[in-house]
Amino acid sequence: MNKISIFLLSIFAASSGFSQSYAPPAGQPGTTAIHKDSSVFVAWATGIEVHRGYIQVSDTTKQDQGSNRASFGTDAAVLGPVTGITTSAVSLGDGGWAVLSFDTLLITNGPGWDFAVFENSFSDNFLELAFVEVSSDGEHFFRFPAHTEIPFLTQINGFGTMDCRYLNNFAGKYRAGYGTPFDLDDLPDTALLDKNAVKFVKLTDVVGSIDPQYASYDAFGNIVNDPFPTPFASSGFDLGGVGVIHAVVNETASVKTNDYLELQVYPTVVSDFVTIKADREFSYTVFSAEGKLMINGSAAAGNTILKTNEFQSGIYLLTLQSGGYIKTVRLIK
Repeated sequence: MNKISIFLLSIFAASSGFSQSYAPPAGQPGTTAIHKDSSVFVAWATGIEVHRGYIQVSDTTKQDQGSNRASFGTDAAVLGPVTGITTSAVSLGDGGWAVLSFDTLLITNGPGWDFAVFENSFSDNFLELAFVEVSSDGEHFFRFPAHTEIPFLTQINGFGTMDCRYLNNFAGKYRAGYGTPFDLDDLPDTALLDKNAVKFVKLTDVVGSIDPQYASYDAFGNIVNDPFPTPFASSGFDLGGVGVIHAVVNETASVKTNDYLELQVYPTVVSDFVTIKADREFSYTVFSAEGKLMINGSAAAGNTILKTNEFQSGIYLLTLQSGGYIKTVRLIK
């Protein structure tokens, strides 16, 4: 057999994708999807840094002016528990990334899954993917060994579909409301990563183009073929949140125990008002999911009532601060 034939056969073998090696969609026997309301989640991301990618990285006509970037959603919309509402997300764009942090907790390597990443896909087979990395120091990040068995000889178009049974260790494997779980045991041991003290989770959008000039590659050197292009404000991976399954207290966090604000916020599904009960003076802000400041102020210890009767239906982020303590609560109107 000549070298050309061997080369073509190797491409076919790498991209044929007929083995269906991995877990099926949410709700099916054998799935690894975890519902947003599962009791396994003990904490959620509390901080985020986002760098938006282009809505179409192969379109260079606007890049010199810094436009043509994804713009859907707000950073704060993905903090706290996932609501399952598909508008509660932030779009990363082609190759964009987000780094999430976890306040006073550290993700630790427990038995089985350790955390899960949520995307806001509206179906089981329209999937936009992201690579997942973790760090214990904020400087050295380590990527989970993602694998795709999806063929890459023909481009999946912007509205194309995929079978999640061909995907492993990619965020975005499951539809909205169901997290894709990750196990820290899947990462090789290294002195630069403390698996029992993970402070950061990084999501990097997979550029789904099969053009080698723009393509992303899995851990085995395969081109990752996912819907491309998606030249919209909601381009790329749409991050919905990160839930923690195994965690320990971060003893070195900047928030000290004596700064802890004892409070209650109720109801979180609001109508005309929301009540805040606190044991000390605090300040507060309320932002809409679009980033509009709705309320800000400060209050003494006791009960504080914020009027929400003029709010439109949607998601709002209430942030409370006292000394070094900061807490964000998601409100739904």
